[in-house]
Amino acid sequence: MFKNLKKRYVLPAVAAGMFFIGTSFKDDFFEIAKQIEIFTTLFKTVNQNYVDEVNPAELMDKAIKSMLANLDPYTNYFNEQDVVKFKINNTGEYTGIGAMIARKEDKLIIKEPYKGYPADKAGLKAGDAIVQIGDVLLADFKDDASQLLKGAKNTKVEVKYIRQGKTLSTTIVLDEVEINAVPYFGMVDAKTGYIVLSAFNRKTTTETKEALEKLKAQGAERIILDLRGNPGGLLNEAVNVCGLFVPKGETIVTTKSKNEKYNATYKTTREPVDLTIPLAIIVDGKSASASEIVSGGLQDLDRAVIIGSRSFGKGLVQRPLDMTYGTQVKVTISRYYTPSGRCIQALDYAHKGKDGKAVKADKFNAFKTKKGRTVYDGGGIQPDIEMAETKTSTIAEVLQKNDVIFNFATDYYYRHPNQGATVPTITDADYADFKAYLKKEKISFDTETELALKATLEKAKKENVDESIKTQYEALYAALQKSEEALLDKNQKEIKRLLLDELIRRYQYKEGLYQYYVKNNAEIARATQLLANPSEYQKILQ
Repeated sequence: MFKNLKKRYVLPAVAAGMFFIGTSFKDDFFEIAKQIEIFTTLFKTVNQNYVDEVNPAELMDKAIKSMLANLDPYTNYFNEQDVVKFKINNTGEYTGIGAMIARKEDKLIIKEPYKGYPADKAGLKAGDAIVQIGDVLLADFKDDASQLLKGAKNTKVEVKYIRQGKTLSTTIVLDEVEINAVPYFGMVDAKTGYIVLSAFNRKTTTETKEALEKLKAQGAERIILDLRGNPGGLLNEAVNVCGLFVPKGETIVTTKSKNEKYNATYKTTREPVDLTIPLAIIVDGKSASASEIVSGGLQDLDRAVIIGSRSFGKGLVQRPLDMTYGTQVKVTISRYYTPSGRCIQALDYAHKGKDGKAVKADKFNAFKTKKGRTVYDGGGIQPDIEMAETKTSTIAEVLQKNDVIFNFATDYYYRHPNQGATVPTITDADYADFKAYLKKEKISFDTETELALKATLEKAKKENVDESIKTQYEALYAALQKSEEALLDKNQKEIKRLLLDELIRRYQYKEGLYQYYVKNNAEIARATQLLANPSEYQKILQ
């Protein structure tokens, strides 16, 4: 055992020594070397002396990830398996089943099968819970079960799944899956083109340019670019997308860091497609990072009008750095700044409150766009036209987070199996059914207030004072449930809209949802109205 441990720890120690030889001798060199030596000694001591057998790789994996979590949520360590998944996100290509899935306890839940891909061809639908893959029962498999659904093209994978209480089985034939950065584009009316941009991978600029050129060929004289829900991705692709609409050589974003080699200015490098076509960009609270570079950059250059609600506020830049044994670390290397000089980072991870959470910006600094309009930093991209419809209420966030809307939609789908291409209608009776479903399933909203109240009761039980506060607790809990009931009524319109979106995806896939949006979405309607009114459009940009 000692011989193996010697091999295991001498090599990392030598590698650590080589690392420090190659770095500059800073004032904190001794402190860093000291802490690494302490950690190495601790790691070896625990492995040698702990009462039970431990898995060194698993222990180190958790230690590294916990250490990095103290910095910000974007600085992450990737083991060999993680690296494969990270490359999939950046390229938009992989071999698998073609579905969005999520692990829930001992099951893999199909969240959304992509039309025409292996999971869809095998008959799997949203809400199906996979419990066995090949000979592997997921109840006994604690690692990343999604890896069991990847492999060489044409590999056959047998799965067992639960649907509406029944256990079924099917065979999935793995195939190449291409994740489109532009999942939909089309004409809103005779003169207005609409492009959905859902990710910034290596195909983003190519797909966006192709969509733009095809729409112009169809008669589009103005364009709506929809960035809602787009979490970002590759910075260069964001710059290149801006380059479709602004002159070559225009500064889109600068990055600044304590490390000078990461200080950079990113300018457009290609000839634009159209410098004058009126442009509206829709954003929401889930539009982040590269989405904010595009919307913020084009806002600062007075090239587009931004519509919707304030974006997420991620002004940090990450870079994946290769390490030994096929691992990587994605490190936050710099902050990015839009052309006006603003950083829209909302959370300050260097300063945390008493609850351990990063402090949110509460003071905003003013900056000027190219034409002198006032814009602000510190909390996402503020739209030129704000719309209440784009914002998500607290109760709606909770319902989505807890999969309540998703699960009700699954139940509704199997109660109404023959909707086909017909757009469902969420009636008042359906909404009453939804509220009854919450009670029947004893759905806990798990709002911060509710969780805090439950935590108080648990502490009271430990201190044996729960009986003395039982009456007050039950009264508070009843009042809280009543307030949640009121919130369900107050936000009925929004929740109905979310239910409808989920149901359209069930019957008509994501394509059907975008087709519905083109004719019925409030933000798209407002953008279309704005672009059709040149005086209003120019007034905002002046």
